[in-house]
Amino acid sequence: MSTGSTESEAGALPVSEPEAGALLVNDPEAGALTVSECGSADNLIGQRRLTLLDTTLRDGEQRAGVALTLKDKLGIVRRLDEIGIHYIEAGYPASNDRDRELFEHLAAEPLANSTVVAFGSTRHKNTSVEQDPGLAALAACPASVVSIVGKASVDHVEKVLETTLDENLAMVADTIGFLVKSGKRVFFDAEHYFDGYLDNPQYAIQVLLTAVTAGTELLVLCDTNGGMLPHQVFEICLTTRQVLFDALGEDRMVDIGIHCHNDSGVAVANSLEAVRAGCVQAQGTINGYGERVGNADILIILADLQLKMGYQLVSDQQLARLTELTHSIAAIMNIAVDAHQPYSGSNAFAHKAGLHSASITRHKPSYEHVDPLVVGNFSRIVISELSGRSALAQKANELGIELPGSSSDLADLLNKVKEREGKGFSYEVAEASLALFLADLTGRAEKCFELESFRVLTEKHEDGRAISEATIKLSVAGERVVTTGEGVGPVNALDAALRMAITRFYPEVKNFELTDYKVRVLDESTGTSAVTRVLIDTSDGSRSWGTVGVSENIIEASW
Repeated sequence: MSTGSTESEAGALPVSEPEAGALLVNDPEAGALTVSECGSADNLIGQRRLTLLDTTLRDGEQRAGVALTLKDKLGIVRRLDEIGIHYIEAGYPASNDRDRELFEHLAAEPLANSTVVAFGSTRHKNTSVEQDPGLAALAACPASVVSIVGKASVDHVEKVLETTLDENLAMVADTIGFLVKSGKRVFFDAEHYFDGYLDNPQYAIQVLLTAVTAGTELLVLCDTNGGMLPHQVFEICLTTRQVLFDALGEDRMVDIGIHCHNDSGVAVANSLEAVRAGCVQAQGTINGYGERVGNADILIILADLQLKMGYQLVSDQQLARLTELTHSIAAIMNIAVDAHQPYSGSNAFAHKAGLHSASITRHKPSYEHVDPLVVGNFSRIVISELSGRSALAQKANELGIELPGSSSDLADLLNKVKEREGKGFSYEVAEASLALFLADLTGRAEKCFELESFRVLTEKHEDGRAISEATIKLSVAGERVVTTGEGVGPVNALDAALRMAITRFYPEVKNFELTDYKVRVLDESTGTSAVTRVLIDTSDGSRSWGTVGVSENIIEASW
């Protein structure tokens, strides 16, 4: 079959020669993309219900460094079901025993809100569907819905599959037909659709029509390389819908979905534009996890569609769990959440500039695009050298510390905070240290113990082992305590000695765990004698807090 041919032995509908402007083409002379009018198709698609499909367990797991256990995957599925994601693509049952076992577990554990989807690809070239082990696994899989990926790009058919355009169409038709006869609902993922469309729109459309004729209920247009921009996605989706509608008519028209990767940094925007153009399913992954730079973030898509575009996709109570879901999935993946993640990051509604902080106390919408509570997040004031008195007062209130009411007293306290920041302390991510400092300045600090002295030694042994030993002398509740602790390094040894000294008086310390430790040199020009800042994050299993220390001596800063 020659490039651009519109006939096939696979039984797909022919595509009539389009009128000028009916198909989106890249016309170098015109210098712009053109798009047809889509009135009739708009009316049809407008009746459909918008759904979300999460592919964290398939595309998301392709992120470098991610490896999920069966327990991990079950936990992710349960959390997605709780928040109300409509479809969960749970993996490729033909690829490994772990995915097959996952589908068996899910078959015995019905979900309340979500439908589980299995993933697979078209049959191998020049092979019958009956001889394809991957399709046999999909047919036997308990999942009622199957996503099948197939090539929609002439370039990929000829150079990657190394087969003919006719054979690719036959692969699509045979695979979908086989699975439909096996009782499956089929979604067809048109891989590289946008690139393929710009290169040869007639063939890309022919692939979609072949899938429709074979029995798919959803055509998913995939920006597999993540190279499209929002205006291109909108125009191609709009035109594709109209051409399909013209070829199929109202009775046979099927739904269209969108699947975007984030290589150009606009995967969420592309997904929203596709919905605006009439796509009725948006696909993505939690926190945008995926191969290369990742996929569209399904949670940002959800929040934008529901809060900004008026689609009621989940209940208000489910949407309020968005921040919780972001962080729980990140914990399972063992990936730190970006503090500036839209909607759910710890700084998503943080205000640092003095003008902003003051405005927030008077009128929250002045610098917040939505109420953070609707996505389970909260506003917070960040105290820094940019802060004003009202910001300090509000932050103290958040921390449960009562400050003096007079303007001059507040100004004095703020100046002392700024003096400390001038010396290298940073309270933006160390609010526990800020609370202790404010309590001390206002005479409300509780002395849990008093340091007499500490000493830290490190020994290097001939066999390569390095062992540190720390001795601490404290006064706790009027009692002098001397303890010695060992560790793999001086900070670890100091921590061990302190725990031994105070845990008898404060048993809750047993649950404290260091979760992050950062060191930064504040003045590189002075070399190893430079002032260093140490930031420590600690958790007791349910809460976490940050503390900061500054000194020319890194051990003292850590203390």
